[in-house]
Formats: sequence, structure tokens, C-alpha cells
Amino acid sequence: MNRYQLCGRVLLLGGLTVQTAFGQTGTVNARMDKTAESLEKKVVAWRRDLHQHPELGNREFQTAAKIAAHLQSLGMEVKTGVGKTGVVGLLKGGKPGPVVALRADMDGLPVTERVDLPFKSDARTEYNGQQTGVMHACGHDTHVAMLMGAAEVLASVRNDLRGTVKFIFQPAEEGAPAGEEGGAYLMIKEGVLENPKVDAIFGLHINSQTEVGTIKYRPGATMAAVDEYAIKIKGKQTHGAAPWSGVDPIVTAAQVVMGLQTIVSRNLTLTDNAAVVTVGALHSGIRQNIIPEDANMIGTIRTFSPEAQQLVHRRINEIATNIAESAGAKADVKINVMYPVTYNDPKLTDQMAPTLEALAGKNNVKLTPAQTGAEDFSFFQQKVPGFFYFLGGMTKGKKVEEAAPHHTPDFQIDESCFVLGMKSLCHLTVDYMELANKGVAVKELTASGK
Repeated sequence: MNRYQLCGRVLLLGGLTVQTAFGQTGTVNARMDKTAESLEKKVVAWRRDLHQHPELGNREFQTAAKIAAHLQSLGMEVKTGVGKTGVVGLLKGGKPGPVVALRADMDGLPVTERVDLPFKSDARTEYNGQQTGVMHACGHDTHVAMLMGAAEVLASVRNDLRGTVKFIFQPAEEGAPAGEEGGAYLMIKEGVLENPKVDAIFGLHINSQTEVGTIKYRPGATMAAVDEYAIKIKGKQTHGAAPWSGVDPIVTAAQVVMGLQTIVSRNLTLTDNAAVVTVGALHSGIRQNIIPEDANMIGTIRTFSPEAQQLVHRRINEIATNIAESAGAKADVKINVMYPVTYNDPKLTDQMAPTLEALAGKNNVKLTPAQTGAEDFSFFQQKVPGFFYFLGGMTKGKKVEEAAPHHTPDFQIDESCFVLGMKSLCHLTVDYMELANKGVAVKELTASGK
């Protein structure tokens, strides 16, 4: 049995019973809960302000300024401009102990909002040469607001904290603009996990199709690695009335599209692996009676292991190249490796899941299947043990099919979930510190990338 029970003040680990000081921790948690509840209206107001004024990746200037001002008001050491626009706050507890990082992402998306809200976003921008709205269509505004609230809660008990908390507000989770670096990768490159060195990191993601009050998680591979590809098929232009005089890149591209569908169904061991190979766009030609010179397609790849990732990459190259050659065309294949698998350290997850169960109720904390979405929180998890979980943001009683998914114009969140979100971040922090100071198995934790 690898569980601890907060109310019992006893940790059971591998058959070993260890007395803990969870009586003290329980008191701190109760004080934090009261503060979190008192901050609900404040957090809602922050979220609505952020929602009304979204900013795209690496351009979160106003967002970062609001966060920095709040952290400074709490008496923290604050760094700005980390990874372009990132903000990092350092809260030193009154007692020595581990360094726990809490992370929230800040960027919006190039989506035009359709939801009729008093704080609806009317922001506009140009993205990839097109005019578009800007919207927090993935809930990053809620992540920022909840972490700002958690920062205030934890600051209120700083003298009782047995360690240090590093608050990481990260830009460009959805990807940096073309030609720029950004996101978790750049923050790590600039030393966000050092000085002081982070021992463990926690993060959450709101979910618009999971009921308020529910928390979901998964040990091990939780979200997929994501890569993107581009294939250019070069044929020979000719008159549409005489296709035999040229090499048709459109027909060739169509065959490549169908060939790519066989990778998951025929090349992967389906009992061991899940993967997705999607063609997201295919462009070619300009007129009905001209066979063009080339065709261009782009798409996304999702995998859950390095072995599957390598296999999919190899087969995309082989299929595109060989089909093109068989048609007398040429294929140029480019694959851009993006985010690794979001991997919840199994030992850390096993230790911290009881904290969520004690907080939300065991029946409300559920295991979730692996998700084919991706998260650049995974870069943090390659360096230090990390635990990433999902917070329900759908109104209770609402049908899942009626709730708009993420990255859509109708995306919406029930704000009553914010208190549980704040509490979960705070409880994980305090309980992890308690375990670490007791020396129970924490030293055995390893990052997925090591």
C-alpha cells in the first residue's frame, strides 16, 4: 500500500508506517482553504480582466505586468522578461526545505470569440498574414488567475512553509511566433529551474468538458508528444486537358494522404502504442484547367513513446518519397520536433494523488486515459519530477456534448472551479514539502528525461 492519509497523520509506504507532522500541515491547509475561499471574487475579477485582454505567445506584455505587480505586492523576489515575457516569483518559507515550482501558461490563441459575455474579447491581430480575433480559448487566463490566487494564499502562510515556492508564469505554451524561441523550453534554457534548483513541479489544466469539482490525472505518459510536418510534392506543370504531358502533384499528394493513414493502422503495434498522423492542410493549383507544378501539405503527429515517434517519422518519409517517385514526382519532407510526452513521474504521482483525494473527495479524483493533446509542461518534466493534472471547468449537470471543446470560438469555463484549483496547488505544495522534509521516498524520484 503506497498511500498516506492526511487526517490520520500516518504515512503508509511499501508496508512501512511513518509518523508524520500532518497535524501541523492539516492546520496550515485549513488556514489556506479559508484564505482561498476569501479570494474567490478577486480571482474571478483577475480572470475576467485577462480574458477581455488576451495576448498571443511572446507578446504577453500587459499580462506579465499585472502578474509581476501582484507578486511584488506580496513581497516576493520577482524576475521579469524570462523566456521573452515570462514572470518568476520566489517565495521563501520560514523553514528550510525543498523548492517546489508551480506553473501557469499565459498566452491566448488566434480565435475570434463567439460567447456573449460582459468580458468578451474584442482583441484583433494579424496572424500568419490573416486578420483574426484573439481569445483565451484554452483557459490560460484561468490558469494565471488561479496561480496568482495560490501565490497570495501561500504568501499568507510563508512563516510556516518548510521550503521555497517558485511561481512560474510562462509565455507561448501554444508555440512561439515563426522564427522565435519561446515557451517552457526557453525558460529552462534561461535557468528558470535553477538558483534555487527546483525539486518538483506541479501544474494544472482546466477542462471545459469535465464537471466542476472533478480532478483527473494519469501516472506516466499523460499527453502526447507533438511534432509537425510539411511535405512538398513537386510535379511537372501542364494543361489540364493533357495530363499525360506533365506530372500531376495533386493526384500524387492524394495518394500520399491515403498512404499516411496506413502508418497507425499497419505499422504501429496497436496493443502497445497509440498515435495520430493528421493532414491539416493541402494546397495546390490556381485554375481549373491547369495541372500545377507542386502541391503542399502540412500536418501534425502525436505519439506516446520515443520508439513510436521514430517509427512514424521514418514511415512518413518513406511513404511520401516512394509514392512521389512512383508517380515521376519528387517529395521534400520536413519534420519539426516540438513537445515531448507530458510524463507524470509515477512515484511523485502516487505520493501526491492522496492529497487531491483528501481535498476533493476520493470519488471526485479520477484516472483519465492518455490525451492526444500536447503540453510544453513536458519540458519541465524532462528536467525535474513533475505532476500535471486536469481541473473540471464544466457546469455541473451539463452534458459533455453541449460543452464547447478547447480552441473553439464557443469555449467557456464555469468560474466556480477556481477555489478548488487554488486549493489543489497549495495543498500539493505544502504536502510535498512535508514529505520531503520527512525524507520519505522523495530522494528516489527521477525525472522522465534522466
